[in-house]
Amino acid sequence: MSLSVTDTSERVTAPRQVDTVIIGSGFAGLGAAIKLTQKGKNNFLVLERGSDVGGTWRDNTYPGAACDVPSHLYSYSFALNPDWTRSFSTQPEIQKYISSVARKYNVLSKHVFNSDVTSVTWDENTHRWNIIASTGEYTAKVVVTAVGALCEPNLPPIKGIEGFEGDVFHSAQWNHDVSLAGKRVAIIGTGASAIQIVPAIADKVERLDVYQRTAPWILPRFDREYTGIEKFAFKRIPGVQRLSRTAIYAARETQVVGLAKKPALMRMFEVIAKKQISKGIKDKSLRKKVTPNFRIGCKRMLISNAYYPALDRSNVDLVTDGIVEVKANSIVSADGTEREIDALIVATGFHVTDSPAYQGIYGTGGKTLAQTFEEEGQQGYKGAAVAGFPNMFFLVGPNTGLGHTSMVFMIESQLNYVIDALDTIEKHGIGQIEVRKDVQDDYNADLQDRMANSVWMNGGCASWYLDKHGNNTTLWPDFTFRFRAITRKFDLAAYRSVAASDLPTPAVGATADNDIEVAAQ
Repeated sequence: MSLSVTDTSERVTAPRQVDTVIIGSGFAGLGAAIKLTQKGKNNFLVLERGSDVGGTWRDNTYPGAACDVPSHLYSYSFALNPDWTRSFSTQPEIQKYISSVARKYNVLSKHVFNSDVTSVTWDENTHRWNIIASTGEYTAKVVVTAVGALCEPNLPPIKGIEGFEGDVFHSAQWNHDVSLAGKRVAIIGTGASAIQIVPAIADKVERLDVYQRTAPWILPRFDREYTGIEKFAFKRIPGVQRLSRTAIYAARETQVVGLAKKPALMRMFEVIAKKQISKGIKDKSLRKKVTPNFRIGCKRMLISNAYYPALDRSNVDLVTDGIVEVKANSIVSADGTEREIDALIVATGFHVTDSPAYQGIYGTGGKTLAQTFEEEGQQGYKGAAVAGFPNMFFLVGPNTGLGHTSMVFMIESQLNYVIDALDTIEKHGIGQIEVRKDVQDDYNADLQDRMANSVWMNGGCASWYLDKHGNNTTLWPDFTFRFRAITRKFDLAAYRSVAASDLPTPAVGATADNDIEVAAQ
């Protein structure tokens, strides 16, 4: 079968049976492809549901989309970008960087784009994974899932929203064919995406209603364009950019003390955030509405200089009453007020601890990852393995998230671990490998113990960091260099393994009819 693509460059053949399948090609999946290639492990494929690499940064193209991690820290350590134009990069610039890295390391020929994976099933007879995607069926000895935490939009279960007759879309699925100019617009949510969208559209729309359930803490955004001298230094003077990156990393890492160990230290950030409110909003009643009632850091800390001034505009209204119903052309709030609108933007985040992707991954005994997480909580081992799912490794798995610094650092730590795991499997002739449940349980008990004094557990909020059991299964509760230390080498003793010679040998190779053509972009 042929994969429909628009690229006209050289085509290569993608086999149906490979050693490794990587699912997703954001920072994590792309990084895995690069590292495998550098190791000379070329028998792999990347199945990517989109039409390009980039993941979150490919999909989130809403107005004002930008990163809240400084530019020099938000890149692979092996592919620094001397061409950043500002201290906090925008979405187009980040996507351009990711695409350029994919081309530089020549891994696009290993990608099958527009390939939406619907099921991944462990075959206990062949000891391989069977993968069904929109581009056909594949089998692999090892699967590396890199679907990411912010990939499945979370749509709110609001009465009547399906019957809304105006334009409606999620922030991660922005409809650029729709013009909001001169329209009455509502946006549901006041999280990371919303605080970027609101200032970007407030001066273009006739009216903007911002529906807030919980006020976020917002810190100043120290964003500026780099000067010509700085750009020259980053590009031409050896070590300058890496020194800048190291300094940013060290400064960011200090926040862990307040977040995970001594929450009282976070009060100084609250003082700074409250000054942001006073500076950006004149109306006292509005100031009260946007002042959070929980400790800063309990939910994700946001950064913006433009959000509060946008809320203070005469054509913007912050609605703190809950939504009762969405009608054909309006929204009814809990106080009975009905506000007519022409367009509705849903900025309600993503499925993080309950990703729909988990429902299609079937481990030993046919048990899905969703069922496992439902019963036991979203637990893994070093964010890279889950008991009951042999020969499967996770990137950006449980408890690898961060609230203060670059996820790319954590991803590279996991890449070290997973690539070393694949080396170990090859070196020892291992056919099946699975993390020991007792090791995983001990690891998670220790994580939750270290989480006990954190602001995430004691800050007085309910956040998407927590699963339904009340455990923080999203964040890493310590310095990131400590995570780097425990993932530097694969620890075979933590796993149960069976030699390949003791397992049935599956059929290898694929016929030409079972190959597909993909474009090397």
